[in-house]
Amino acid sequence: MTQRPATAIVIGNGVVGLASAIALQRRGVATTLVAPSGPWRGASWGNAGHIAVEQVEPLASPATLRSFPRRLFLSGGPVGLPPRAMATWLPFAHRLARASTPARFAHGKAALSAILADALPAWRRLLADAGAPALLREDGHVVVWESAASAAAGLAHWQAADTGTARFDSVPPHELAELQRLTRAPLAGAIRFAGSGQIADPAALGETLHARFRALGGRERRARAVGVAGTAGAKVTLDDGTTLTASLALVAAGAASAPLLKPLGYKVPLIAERGYHIESAATGWPVDMPPMVFEDRSMIVTRFAHGLRAASFVEFAREGDPPDPRKWARLRAHVTALGLDFGEPASEWIGARPTLPDYLPAIGRLAEQPAVAYAFGHQHLGLTLAAVTGEAVAALVDGEPAPIDLAPFDLGRFT
Repeated sequence: MTQRPATAIVIGNGVVGLASAIALQRRGVATTLVAPSGPWRGASWGNAGHIAVEQVEPLASPATLRSFPRRLFLSGGPVGLPPRAMATWLPFAHRLARASTPARFAHGKAALSAILADALPAWRRLLADAGAPALLREDGHVVVWESAASAAAGLAHWQAADTGTARFDSVPPHELAELQRLTRAPLAGAIRFAGSGQIADPAALGETLHARFRALGGRERRARAVGVAGTAGAKVTLDDGTTLTASLALVAAGAASAPLLKPLGYKVPLIAERGYHIESAATGWPVDMPPMVFEDRSMIVTRFAHGLRAASFVEFAREGDPPDPRKWARLRAHVTALGLDFGEPASEWIGARPTLPDYLPAIGRLAEQPAVAYAFGHQHLGLTLAAVTGEAVAALVDGEPAPIDLAPFDLGRFT
């Protein structure tokens, strides 16, 4: 199709699906958002809230492979490889290794640099349109280290890294003393990024985007999509047996996207890369404190409007596997060791980041079934890239040139 579709079905109400549904509805496409009822538990709402425009270097890289052994959970690191999920993560690990050559890393970095360059401007546009610009805070983030050795190594790493549109400076002693007030662990060094940002309140973001979508005339259907087809128009089958039809279907179901495309001939190597957090409403951290990365502990701490959240871990597993309580325990141990102002009882969360082995998202349309488009696989950058992805999807299905080159994100790279 090269002309604007009259109707669309967006499968998934994570932040990528919501941003895409709003962008389609704003272009005059009558859009229905399909997602199960129930509380928001996905990665869109349980992440660190960080708009990570500095992460232009894909995690599929030679450096990642070299550092892998010391990053394992059993070695004190953030990477979990549950034995019960070996049949899932071992094939993914092989693909990740193949995607981590210097040439493919350079290709991925160029692709991420291009899309991340418009991530913050796209969020400004989306939240201004939704009447909630204050949900986006653009006061950067802080990275801290607890030993002289890790501070020197960490600073050298970031000085050698490509950080895209973000920049950083070393934190001078008087500002480091202010950061030291937040933790009893001695801080040996810190850098402060400018040009990154955060969402002030993830729950309020979800409510705001849903409200904007409805105000534009969008409709919501509480059900789970179990099938999709798109040869002559789009058909979406729901778990209650109902079939919805539209001019276009957009698969934006996060980690649940791959099973929807498999019957169409696309065996997408998507894995549920699970993260964990603990969160407390009882905290005295300053409301205006930007996200703080404790890099020695692979943990990020974010002050939201409603409390303090500590998040970490990269667990390669199946989406429905039971959580590993040891990871929440380790987060609590970090919080205690750091002496953070973090009250108990704290809530616990686990969610699945949809991750592809080259650590690039999948954004495009199916060549054989052009009434099916897709936007998923954003790994750690789902929140960061949601707004720009929505704009790109809307332009793509409208027959216009996308604001960024979508060729690197086409699913054809896996076939």
